[in-house]
Amino acid sequence: MMVQLCAAYAQAAQTGRTNAALTAILDNSSPKAVVGNITAPTLLVQGERDTLFGLDQADANARAIAANGATVAVTWYNGGHDGGSPDAATENRITAWFQHYLSGVGPVPSAAFQYTVDGPISDTGRARSRTLEVPAYPGLAADSSTNRVSIPITGDPQFVVNPPGGSPASISTLPGLSGLASTALSTFVGGLPGQTARFESQPFGELTLITGTPRITVAVSRLPLAAGQLDAGAADDGAVLFGSLAKVSPGGTRTLAGGAVAPIRLTNLPADGTPVIVTVDLPATALQVEQGSTVQVSLSTTDQAFAGPTSPAAYRIALADGAAVQGVSTPNGISAPEVGGTRVSASEIPVGQLIGLIVLVLVATLALVFGGRVRARRSDVDPALVDVPLSITGLEKSYPGGVKAVKDVSFRVEAGQVLGLLGPNGAGKTTTLRMVMGLITPTAGEIRVFGHKIEPGSEILSRIGSFVEGSGFLPHLSGKDNLDLYWKATNRPAEDAQMAKALEIAGLGSAIDRRVRTYSQGMRQRLAIAQAMLGLPDLLLMDEPTNGLDPPQIHAMREVLRRYAATGRTVLVSSHLLSEVEQTCSHVVVVHLGNTIAAGTVAELVSSSGEMSFTAN
Repeated sequence: MMVQLCAAYAQAAQTGRTNAALTAILDNSSPKAVVGNITAPTLLVQGERDTLFGLDQADANARAIAANGATVAVTWYNGGHDGGSPDAATENRITAWFQHYLSGVGPVPSAAFQYTVDGPISDTGRARSRTLEVPAYPGLAADSSTNRVSIPITGDPQFVVNPPGGSPASISTLPGLSGLASTALSTFVGGLPGQTARFESQPFGELTLITGTPRITVAVSRLPLAAGQLDAGAADDGAVLFGSLAKVSPGGTRTLAGGAVAPIRLTNLPADGTPVIVTVDLPATALQVEQGSTVQVSLSTTDQAFAGPTSPAAYRIALADGAAVQGVSTPNGISAPEVGGTRVSASEIPVGQLIGLIVLVLVATLALVFGGRVRARRSDVDPALVDVPLSITGLEKSYPGGVKAVKDVSFRVEAGQVLGLLGPNGAGKTTTLRMVMGLITPTAGEIRVFGHKIEPGSEILSRIGSFVEGSGFLPHLSGKDNLDLYWKATNRPAEDAQMAKALEIAGLGSAIDRRVRTYSQGMRQRLAIAQAMLGLPDLLLMDEPTNGLDPPQIHAMREVLRRYAATGRTVLVSSHLLSEVEQTCSHVVVVHLGNTIAAGTVAELVSSSGEMSFTAN
């Protein structure tokens, strides 16, 4: 089977088309081959940001299993193959399902439908997520009674082309990287000009939740090409459009719903240009649209995530705005499903822990015994440290080959301090800072920022600003443009950047409008400091910020850090120079060979000894 699969995949990758052998393998491996036999109570857990297995596939599984008379419950969580794991509420629900149906422990689990929506960006830099619940999954209703609302959209008829060879192709989504596609590539996502028709709503007057599959009805015409461009036989190739829905915030931030596009194949377009009415199912989503935002529908002829027609073609796409077209009465605007629901939290659901990306629980086929006991989920917040910017305990970091970059580092940084992390090169300072930033994972020990345990991707990391190992500025852009580009990549509102305050503290003056290639080393360092200060983070980490600076520049850098600390925030500076720490910092922690060997105020350290030396053990 593996040989057949590899051969079939190679053929499909080369041609962009599946053959009968690969289709048969995929059919045999698909859930549709077994869902007709499932009668056990089933919980379907599906990521809302998953371009490999979309919400529509989970919906198809739910319908098929429910048709067998089985109990079916559905949860959509904010994550999937494109990033993000189930939250505590989802994990607890999975555990409760196992407990009851496998171990006979606990009450009958609810069959309610739970889903997660992201709201506006919070002051921590992350979208405010909330889990909503309705009594049952609406997709299982025999009468398909999900409430739908009409969202008026506007846009003139538009002409689009499919280029010869289907290249260049639009980048509407990047499977596995939809978050990147919706931020860093926001200029390109949603289709290339000339290949994409776009229609947009007016700003929403109230908060609206779109939960399910939005639909739009359009009139599509195939336009005759110039003589010799396309023969009559190729005209029946069929058209393929790629539909997507995006939310556009008042500030211009574009969020692709579900990070996904939906391919639509049209095989019945007359060659004489007669329009055909088409109702397009856009990607299923759980999308919150705030007051003042708009939604935009894009229909593109190409997409790099798919292999489309290679023959050149031209189309006219127009809204079917409720008028009768060819005798068919069409709906007006976007038909959007609304589910609503009440908010639930992890504390309202039985406690437990199980982590996974997509879980199809088919309890009749499992031979797993829990023994009736489930370990309680450990809280990641220490209430005693919620006012402490940084607490490090027993930190270690080992690499393959027995190399220990950090052996035993422990210290604490209090609010308002400018603390120096002092030690020679190779002492483990940078490794420690990188662990604090969540860039690398400790081998042992614990790091807490304002009481929150630090792990890669921790939400609390948004309260940290940092300058470690270079800034990566684009030399052809101005300092201001570099900062703007960096902030946009965080997907946070522009007003939250506190740009003016950060620039005032950094003291770049009018140089901020010059190209970075004209900057001195000191100015680049100041720009890096300003970048780290964007959003005025509560904890600022600086790794050797005075490296490469001359004495006047070093003095100016000290003033920058002092001014930042004077705002009531906390600064941690690493350095290998005692004199530098003495003149910049209020407190100091000394590390050597990966160990903490001293800590206290700078005055205490200096008074205890007139000099300090480091020697190898």
